[in-house]
Amino acid sequence: MKDVSLLLILAVLATLGGCNDDGTGSTTEALACDAEPEVMTTSAGVDFVRTPDACFEDLPDWPYAPQYVDIDGLRQGYVDEGPADGKVVLLLHGQPSWSYLYRKMIPVLVDGGYRVIAMDHLGMGRSDKPTEVEYYTYLRHNERLESFIDELELQDIHLFVQDWGSLIGLRVAGLNPDRFAAIAVGNGDLPVIPADQSVIPPIEDPDVVDDSIEWFVGSLPPQQPAFYDGCEFQPEVLLDAMGLDPGQAPSLDAGAGFSTWAQYAMKNSQFRPSEIVEGLTWFDLPAEEEAAYDAPYPSRTYMTGPRTFPSLVIQMSGVNDEARAGLEAFERPFLTIWGSNDPGNLGACATQDALICNVAGAEGQAHVRLSQASHFLQDDQGEVIAERLVAFFNGESGSAEYIAECTSGEPALPVTADGTGTPCATDADCVDLVASTCLTDGSTQGFCTIELCKPDGCGDFYSCCGGCNPAAADMLPFAESACLPEVAADQLEVGAGCTCD
Repeated sequence: MKDVSLLLILAVLATLGGCNDDGTGSTTEALACDAEPEVMTTSAGVDFVRTPDACFEDLPDWPYAPQYVDIDGLRQGYVDEGPADGKVVLLLHGQPSWSYLYRKMIPVLVDGGYRVIAMDHLGMGRSDKPTEVEYYTYLRHNERLESFIDELELQDIHLFVQDWGSLIGLRVAGLNPDRFAAIAVGNGDLPVIPADQSVIPPIEDPDVVDDSIEWFVGSLPPQQPAFYDGCEFQPEVLLDAMGLDPGQAPSLDAGAGFSTWAQYAMKNSQFRPSEIVEGLTWFDLPAEEEAAYDAPYPSRTYMTGPRTFPSLVIQMSGVNDEARAGLEAFERPFLTIWGSNDPGNLGACATQDALICNVAGAEGQAHVRLSQASHFLQDDQGEVIAERLVAFFNGESGSAEYIAECTSGEPALPVTADGTGTPCATDADCVDLVASTCLTDGSTQGFCTIELCKPDGCGDFYSCCGGCNPAAADMLPFAESACLPEVAADQLEVGAGCTCD
């Protein structure tokens, strides 16, 4: 009888130890934050880790209990606050943050009577974290968001997205517009990249650490200076903030710059979310809040998701045409709230203008650019943004504080009458245009341009740049002079000593 009782007790203990929604028998929740990572495996053979609950204890301004839904054997984490019968607000973060980014917005939205759901993308926050780079794909993130919406049976969603949350959320909204009652975007986009082009080259040996790859964000001061004068980007201010002379400037080519960022995130062992969020916020972050952004990632084993995100832009070629068309046809309310001090492409007025000018529901809305806010505008101005969202979701549109420059039929990156600006990979793509040279470094998408141009010979929106510092010759994709967009021309004048008309 004793032996039988002992077997019964052992059986009960084994059953209790296996009570989790992935069936792995994990006791991760009880582990110390600095414990050796426990690699688990789904029934489909996907290896993953789960951040111990201990890592999330006593985070400042984060009293929210985590919720989970199982999708393909992996937990998707989220918080769900406010009245269960309230209108749904869905908040989607970007990279390398997690739903902690919305800590200042959630209380205001809840006080406004909304049910607020902030989801952590797979590999981030409280969500499970597959350990293989290859498991993370752009379309899988999109499919998981659709599954998440289905599992929670969400309808009439009031959506707010930023950064990669927009590249995912706006695609899902463009393909499923009837699920959404209103959409708001902060420093985000849904770009259409032709199927035969790639923004950056593939990353070789993604799991090989390379700490020689550097990224400038960590050198930005805790309190940002103003990088823009209205919509005019001031690269000299950025360089000074980084402590660099013009001759030390990182690559001025947008594709090459993003490629460096993707390489850094993937391969540099020092990459941490806190340095990126701190560098790309207007205000200084207290140390305990920086630590909260790092909380989901007690070691590099947990970092595969945030490491991988930038390189997923490679997988966006040829997949967003239908979604962008659906987004632009969206006639329900659509609002842009921008952090105007974001030095990246998503902070540019042109990116915001392209949404305001082309999405049907954007007409007549209270669009704004917030001066004391950078890329992670939710951290800089969370309460202000949430108050604007409550008014917007309640149908109190107000007046636009930012007026976009819209030209009928004009794309956000203008293609002039002579063909300058047409995307290309080789000169053959420009053969029928006056601008018959493809300006590219061979690894990133280029545009058709005029080399050996003369001042005032580039058409509208473009400048003729030449006479550059000989020391910068190796970083320039042209030999003597070329037609360049005005933003690039401004950067070349500062970074490479060029003369642009």
